Amino acid sequence: MTFDHNELKTLRREFHQNPELGFEETQTKAKVAGLLRDFGLEVHEGVGVVGVLKAGTGNRAIGLRADMDALPITEASTHDYLSKNDGVMHACGHDGHMTMLLGAAKTLVDDPKFDGTAVFIFQPNEEHGLGAKAMIEEGVLQKFPVDEIFAIHNFPGAPLGQVSTRAGLICSSESLFEIAVNGQGGHASMPQVGRDAITIGSEIVQALQTIVARKLAPGAGAVVSVTEFLTDGQRNVLPGRATLKGDVRTRSPEDRAQVEAFMRQLSQGIASAHGVTVEVDFRTEFIETINSAEPVDAVVEVALSLDLDTIPDRQPMSFSEDFAHFNAAVPGCFLLMGNGETGPNGQPLHASDYDFNDELLPIGAKFWTELVRHRLPKK
Repeated sequence: MTFDHNELKTLRREFHQNPELGFEETQTKAKVAGLLRDFGLEVHEGVGVVGVLKAGTGNRAIGLRADMDALPITEASTHDYLSKNDGVMHACGHDGHMTMLLGAAKTLVDDPKFDGTAVFIFQPNEEHGLGAKAMIEEGVLQKFPVDEIFAIHNFPGAPLGQVSTRAGLICSSESLFEIAVNGQGGHASMPQVGRDAITIGSEIVQALQTIVARKLAPGAGAVVSVTEFLTDGQRNVLPGRATLKGDVRTRSPEDRAQVEAFMRQLSQGIASAHGVTVEVDFRTEFIETINSAEPVDAVVEVALSLDLDTIPDRQPMSFSEDFAHFNAAVPGCFLLMGNGETGPNGQPLHASDYDFNDELLPIGAKFWTELVRHRLPKK
């Protein structure tokens, strides 16, 4: 028998009460693997968990991904299934993502109605952009080759069950940067003797804002944010070293390369003008998420067949998604599914009082089930 709504809700809330951070999902992985085995799937455990379900004689395969990790956030909700792990909570809905995919797996075991192979991928550490890459490097796509791959993410503020996606870029990349200014510290009363790293660092902060405003095309959708400014100064000591840290979002690899080049050029130029040295570290953890047209068309067709409110060409999102690494390796589609517009279900992702909407569980599980049947039709 398939899971009913109450069983899905109970399972989701169990995941919610036992959140684990990226690459620490020991209990979560064991729970997922155990359920998949109980359902009757072929199960493989490694960096993540993979369940394989075959039906008929078809040689096509599709992958369905759910993420497992939680966030280092202290929960501020008032419901009766609060996190039991202090300082850790499912504030992004990965508890719901896992539950919806498990619900679909159970349904497809009990009533296959498809011809081919469905690969259920439960991925760790999405939040830091490391889990998909780790699974790929471990060989998940070689061991379990798929023709297409799909992922759902809940979307607070959108109507319950609304499906939105687009062909081409759907999520921005995320790069982290660190700029170290090496000046000369000194006495606060005699600034002319040293080379004050705060003043020089402040110039760099202001100059970085010109990258988006004056060096990229209007509408490029790039964001450059300095989020930390650290120095070794004291009350009466001018700092000799300052470190700037921040975050960059772009919508194309070309813009990402340009931002890095301009960041290095501006930092080096300002440092040179002041007679100091500067070191720039620029690391991309999340690449751009780019959907393929045919999988997107399939998602839209299935959503419409289920009478779900559907947006087939939504605007790209400024947030980043680790699923991008799967999409870069295999044609795929990342889609958003509305979590509701009000209350904790409408709170922003990563908010301490956010909660996944249990009413979305049967909708998501049904969508996954019908997508498998649509892409692997029974002959």
